[in-house]
Amino acid sequence: MALRTVCVFCGSRPGSRPDFLASATALGQELAQRGLTLVYGGASVGLMGAVADAVLSHGGRAVGVLPVSLQQREIGHPGLHELHLVNSMHERKALMAQRSDAFIALPGGFGTFEELFEIVTWGQLGLHRKPMGLLDVAGYYQPLLAMVRRAVDEGFIPEAQALPFAVSGSPGELLDRLQEGPTLRMTEKWLRRSDET
Repeated sequence: MALRTVCVFCGSRPGSRPDFLASATALGQELAQRGLTLVYGGASVGLMGAVADAVLSHGGRAVGVLPVSLQQREIGHPGLHELHLVNSMHERKALMAQRSDAFIALPGGFGTFEELFEIVTWGQLGLHRKPMGLLDVAGYYQPLLAMVRRAVDEGFIPEAQALPFAVSGSPGELLDRLQEGPTLRMTEKWLRRSDET
């Protein structure tokens, strides 16, 4: 599978560890060096700004998608090749997904979690077959992976989908794995009435 565009979900804050900012910068540099276009939330702050700055400073291409309400707060990145202003968060996520061949989540808060799990859910439902990855900086996503494992053990997620995304602490290794193709194994999602008894 040839990747051309990669959507990055990440925090609008830098986080408390220098590793978070360093990893965002390293990912941006890696995207630029591979000729991959960044698609992201369009902000100039936090890890979002850091990954975009790194892409741009290394000659790469960056596309942002930002709700008008956030642009009015002057957080839109001024140096992007494209900045699409939309009316809602729903439109933002839909356009980011449409424009992307793969998805990576860096550390972040509720917004990052929500974006990540929505794109995984869309994959479960067969709405896309694009690879997804976690850049697991300083073990940030280990508790989340444990929660997913708990959901599998308790019968809420099929065993075949216990790890719907590639996981690595290295931007280069993660991109190599996404290049291999879809990370979510498709199963029969819908529960039959006979399964309830």
